[in-house]
Amino acid sequence: RTQDSFKIHSMLRCYEKIMIIISFHPQNIGVVKPFKEVIRANIGDAHAMGQKPITFIRQVVAICAYPELLNSDMMPEDAKQRARYLLQGCNGGSLGAYSMSQGIDRIRKKVAKYIETRDGGIPSDPETIFLTTGASDGIVTIMKLLVSGHGRCRTGVMIPIPQYPLYSAAISELAAVQVNYYLDEDNAWALNVPELRRSLNEARKRCYPRVLCVINPGNPTGQVQCRKCVEDVIRFAAEENLLLMADEVYQDNVYAEGCQFHSFKKVLFEMGPEYSDTVELASFHSISKGYMGECGFRAGYMELVNMDPEVKAQLVKLVSVRLCPPVTGQAVIDLITDPPQPGDPSHENFIQEKQQVLSALAEKAHLSEQMFNSIPGFQCNPVQGAMYTFPRIQLPPRAVQAAQAAGQAPDMFYCMKLLEEMGICVVPGSGFGQREGTYHFRMTILPPLEKLKTVLENIKGFHQRFIEEFS
Repeated sequence: RTQDSFKIHSMLRCYEKIMIIISFHPQNIGVVKPFKEVIRANIGDAHAMGQKPITFIRQVVAICAYPELLNSDMMPEDAKQRARYLLQGCNGGSLGAYSMSQGIDRIRKKVAKYIETRDGGIPSDPETIFLTTGASDGIVTIMKLLVSGHGRCRTGVMIPIPQYPLYSAAISELAAVQVNYYLDEDNAWALNVPELRRSLNEARKRCYPRVLCVINPGNPTGQVQCRKCVEDVIRFAAEENLLLMADEVYQDNVYAEGCQFHSFKKVLFEMGPEYSDTVELASFHSISKGYMGECGFRAGYMELVNMDPEVKAQLVKLVSVRLCPPVTGQAVIDLITDPPQPGDPSHENFIQEKQQVLSALAEKAHLSEQMFNSIPGFQCNPVQGAMYTFPRIQLPPRAVQAAQAAGQAPDMFYCMKLLEEMGICVVPGSGFGQREGTYHFRMTILPPLEKLKTVLENIKGFHQRFIEEFS
């Protein structure tokens, strides 16, 4: 199981490189393919897919990196003011200097204020906020802090299936015990307590479950959990004394009408002291998703609720080993938690760019869902949020047999043929986990609209030919 988890994570991270290697294999050089380019629909990398960076973010980062731009008429005054503010918070007035291991103090204060505003005034303490090298860094760090014991006392970590493979890979690396619970595909990938309880009770025969991970909005499944679901999960965690890890990196990516993002922190405190004083919560956010898509800057944050002071002291020691997260990324966190305000020179353009990104994603989410559901043999739940579709595909028995003969999972077999014949790179559902006998793939909705339309039409045609070939 440990080896399988590492393989899955490596597959998702290296999938694109593998496809390039295959393209340049001696047997393939000079072979005419029925496509002119490989469409990388396998990863949520917005800027690689052509999304335009937010101007204000890039202006401020440029000034911070090269302060001579403070004298340039090309830069708006509010960008210059923000750059000065950020540089004043850096040691030596430079982005190139180390910061405090927990992150630059004035930026953590901005994060706390942002969370308070998001959650309707519920207090947030900067001392409970850690800036991280992307949300992934924070997630792995918390797991390192919690894993202990041997045999049946070894820490168990409950994760959703389908899941983002960072979790299974981190659990394997730390030699913890992976405890799967299944999302309800027939109910738009909802999370239900009976399934959590089944999973927990079975796991207690082989480990000591301490952690419950929730991804909301979902990756790869694209669902947005309703408030009642969040409340039910909090009650369950309280009853079973589980630490909640809330992966909320897609909180700005909510598209479906009637859906709303509910932060676990906000709901926890609105449920009253019985829960807000006792349930341990670590929540995570990132600059890589949302409307920003700044994956390469590698920055995020985590907020801790009800963590024992002695445990927090150990966490500070743990993060000190890495020295600090990238300071340029920390600057971007400041800009997304405190964007231009009404009256600022950059405000109007910032709002316009943000809305353009989110409205385009909403349109592409709806288009993808509609198109997949129009293909016989496809079933796609509503893409309520995040950046992906995760359709279920019906594969003929002969296709399953051919995959087994090739030593591949059936959905991997399907995805490899899609790549070879159409140049469309998607990720098989087996890389995320799925119920036995079901097959899926994950496809990002990030390509430009016209290119996405072409991709969807090409998948439709490919699937029809695939079914004919293996029927």
